[in-house]
Amino acid sequence: MLSLIKLPRVLTISQVPKVFHEDGIISGYRYPYSTAKDCVLSVFQLTNETLNIWTHFLPTWFFLWKLLVVLVEGDWQDCYRWPLVVFLFSSCLYPLASSCAHTFSTMSERARHICFFFDYGALSFYSLGLIGICFQNNKPFKPFTLNAESAVRTNVKLGKCLRTVAFAYPYIFDSVPLLCRMFVCSGDGCTVNEATAVHYLHTALAIFTGFLFATHLPERLAPGSFDYIGHSHQLFHVFAIIGTYFQLTAIELDMTLRKQWLQTHSQPITFTNTLGAALLCVTSCLCIIHIFIQELFTTTKNDNHFKRAQITAVSHSQ
Repeated sequence: MLSLIKLPRVLTISQVPKVFHEDGIISGYRYPYSTAKDCVLSVFQLTNETLNIWTHFLPTWFFLWKLLVVLVEGDWQDCYRWPLVVFLFSSCLYPLASSCAHTFSTMSERARHICFFFDYGALSFYSLGLIGICFQNNKPFKPFTLNAESAVRTNVKLGKCLRTVAFAYPYIFDSVPLLCRMFVCSGDGCTVNEATAVHYLHTALAIFTGFLFATHLPERLAPGSFDYIGHSHQLFHVFAIIGTYFQLTAIELDMTLRKQWLQTHSQPITFTNTLGAALLCVTSCLCIIHIFIQELFTTTKNDNHFKRAQITAVSHSQ
């Protein structure tokens, strides 16, 4: 059936506006002002975004299945499993938001920004899901973290540095209790069990995904050679999902093997510090996204007025 549908041809980097450019990616760009229908159809066309979409869309259903298993079996009624429910929900949300952002980001420059506002908002929520697990399973703290990408237009290199820091900081902060347990903790409560090796594995994967995100390797070494398959963002997606899977595995092992110790020594698990915190985080993220979208529309409107003024001035001078 897809063979009967005419898909738009892919473009090179010189044929799309700068805002759509990716370091080291020369070809495979979609038409930058596509309709929503064209964006959906492009999912079945080989472009430089195709694998970015599928590498997060398909795993969403695996994590959704894991979440439904917990909910259907009734385990969610046990407050001990509430942090796991929040983590699983965030693990469903962030890859789904990412795949949607990559799918519809070529509708316009404004749509691109809005899509990734929601993408980063979902990652913020994932940070909360992770922090609940890390702190509940290690030491009694009640921190709350939320990050957002600025909508202010700035230097491209500075913007990329800020974006990298925005991803790295929440992960490091969330992982402090886990890292302490892995590297400096001793005595009761620091039991080495089957989960320990899995914690080392997903931590190594997190570091590697951060490296890929920050360096844009391998496409920076051979621009144009990895446009469709094998560029850093695809690898980033793949290893991030694998890391999330091993996070989940380690969490489930810890919750089983350390249940008695955790229920005795950890802070009480309540609606407020689990499901309530998740609702607060979602609300906060949506408010921040709304503020940035309003700022984006204001900035775009001012830019359009400025461009029209320039055109008018040029026409009058002639």
